[in-house]
Amino acid sequence: GLLAIGVMLAMSSGNGGIDLSGISLANLSGVTAALLVSRFYSADHDPWTFTLCFAGVAMTVGLLGGVLNGLLIARLGLTPILCTLGTQMLFTGVTVVLSSGVAVRVGSAEPLLEIGNGLVLGVPISFLLFVAISLLIGCVLKYSPFGIRLFLMGTNAKAARYAGFSQGKILVATYALCGLLAGIVAILIAARNVNVKWDYGQSYLLIAILITVMAGVRTEGGYGRMVCLFLSATALQLLSSMLNFVNASNFFRDFAWGMLLLVFLATMRFDFKSFWVRKG
Repeated sequence: GLLAIGVMLAMSSGNGGIDLSGISLANLSGVTAALLVSRFYSADHDPWTFTLCFAGVAMTVGLLGGVLNGLLIARLGLTPILCTLGTQMLFTGVTVVLSSGVAVRVGSAEPLLEIGNGLVLGVPISFLLFVAISLLIGCVLKYSPFGIRLFLMGTNAKAARYAGFSQGKILVATYALCGLLAGIVAILIAARNVNVKWDYGQSYLLIAILITVMAGVRTEGGYGRMVCLFLSATALQLLSSMLNFVNASNFFRDFAWGMLLLVFLATMRFDFKSFWVRKG
């Protein structure tokens, strides 16, 4: 869900905007945080300090990676899909080098594990975190100048140029926010496991794009509603749980996600209203 928010933000900026590097940046953030923080603090003896430092480093690395994407796209004029594909491979390569290709143990710091596995009134903390971030970013997109300008860029790039604001700064801020979300994803991955690795969650990119397309976010930019994305992510999670219940193969699940994505992309291009009007 958090990765899907990042994809939505990038798509909303228009000009073929998308962020393909989210999960790779999340893995880099998690591995960097685990290697760096474990040198100074023990997850067993200083659980709170370890958790806070781990979260801080992961979000910082994610933010810097997002800024890199934004600068490459805004300043050098690189095509977003090719740029983030390249940084995806870059982040993955750096993660492999840092970890020597093996899993890096995070440890069992109780506060960190609580984020991924704890409950509040029977509701998972990770889900509450997703709800809170969705509400916050939804309010920013709807009520702040940043959100208005972001959607204007996607709706009418020419009008955005004459509006007098810096499109480059909006793009950098957008991809920086995508990177920050990837850093939070790294925290959740570490909280759900005892280690982090360069290849965790490789299928999450497809799922994030599927959630975004199911939510009605326009691939050409200019439109996206957070409430629709939230409902889309929830519906897809329910479908995933159902597939788990019937013991469906992981290969079938990837096939189903791919087919759903193609179906939604095709239906978005079809004008049902004009079809029925002509028939009438």
